[in-house]
Amino acid sequence: MLSDSDVQRILDVAMSTTADFAEVFQEEKSTKSVSLLNGRVIRAGTGFSSGTGIRLLAGTNCVYVYSNDNDIDSLLKLAKEASHAIKGVSRGEIADIQPLIHTSAANIDIDPMSIPKSDTVGYLRKASEHALAYNGLITQVAAGYAASDRLVKIINTRGVNKEDNAKRMRLTVEAIATKGNEKQTGRIAPGTMRGYEFINEYPLIDKTEECCETAMRMVNAGYAPSGKMAVVLGNGFGGVIFHEACGHALEATSVGIKNSYFTDKLGQQIASGLVSARDNAKINGEWGSYETDDEGNESSDLLLIENGILKNYLVDELGSRRMNCKPTGCSRRQSYTYAPTSRMSNTYICNGETNPKDIIADTEYGLYCTQMGGGSVDTSTGDFNFAANEAFMIRDGKIAEPVRGATLIGKGQEILKNIDMVGNDLELSAGMCGSVSGGVPVTVGQPTIRVSSILVGGRDSE
Repeated sequence: MLSDSDVQRILDVAMSTTADFAEVFQEEKSTKSVSLLNGRVIRAGTGFSSGTGIRLLAGTNCVYVYSNDNDIDSLLKLAKEASHAIKGVSRGEIADIQPLIHTSAANIDIDPMSIPKSDTVGYLRKASEHALAYNGLITQVAAGYAASDRLVKIINTRGVNKEDNAKRMRLTVEAIATKGNEKQTGRIAPGTMRGYEFINEYPLIDKTEECCETAMRMVNAGYAPSGKMAVVLGNGFGGVIFHEACGHALEATSVGIKNSYFTDKLGQQIASGLVSARDNAKINGEWGSYETDDEGNESSDLLLIENGILKNYLVDELGSRRMNCKPTGCSRRQSYTYAPTSRMSNTYICNGETNPKDIIADTEYGLYCTQMGGGSVDTSTGDFNFAANEAFMIRDGKIAEPVRGATLIGKGQEILKNIDMVGNDLELSAGMCGSVSGGVPVTVGQPTIRVSSILVGGRDSE
């Protein structure tokens, strides 16, 4: 890392023209990963990256430059070029750099980076061999492990001097069932900010069998019907719909430029009165957690929606200038090669009061989606579509036959208002989120919920 005196020189040069704010972001990141296919190692590696980003703001104008050359003379030259590129009215003030504050959201007993690859390979091979022997329909198993240790330091012209360390690791197992020309996949992908003790405690074989069962059910399933119907979304990764179709529309990235259907909706009812939702970066050991965001602000436990009423947006520094409000500690970036922006962390619909079994029993006919897959959303209109990786029909209040090929189609703002039952079984699931500041670890989640009507795209009609 650069010395504070060298960073001060960079800030002085960056502010030499008409910027009103400047920030130096330094990052060092170590990674290690292993991938297996049918029990054989196909990829294993370690990596290290290091670099510096320099950001200048003048009102809502922004210039961002970065380099993996951490030589001070090179960075001073880069800062000078950025200072001449920014378009502002007058030069801002530079506060004295404050004493360093170090934070870490990691809860580590056994450092994941210290574990030999051979130990991880043996662990993953157990899952692969068990799955391949589980049933003849399972023809392929992919397993992987990835760990990272990221240290960042943020110093800006307001005197902020923060250093944050985050260690994360993630495990994946995918079992593929084959029947004729049809292939279906079951998948688990837990992620955590705990140490390797998480791996030692994880019920790997049980979860691997669940992957196999999912793949086998789906490869034998008929096609889902089409049409509007009640849809029950299972807990955990079912929350990806809220994340994609609603969460992104609450970020200043879109709200600040009035490209969101939730623009100017604070204090208004945007969801069913049964719905409350949070973005909480402070959950101990959770995959999407952090203590300090990538602008040097303290992270937050932010109430987004309370009983259907919109309470807060996710706001970064640039968004705060566009929206005339304070940042909420949610600014994130994949690495020093990206300028930061408002992003989600651990985002979920809060628990309700209904037993999930009662939700099913109350549904005469509909679709029960237990595992969601990929999809797309337009934050300006709310239009979305998401594939269901595992789904079942509901008939006469009971879970019936499995079906495949179901796609959920709708508008985020309509889905929120059509939620008419909320379970009490909140669960969180790890994922990755892509946006203008790159891919960042996030957690999605929800209890079991029912949406009274969603358009289901399938193949058969009933």
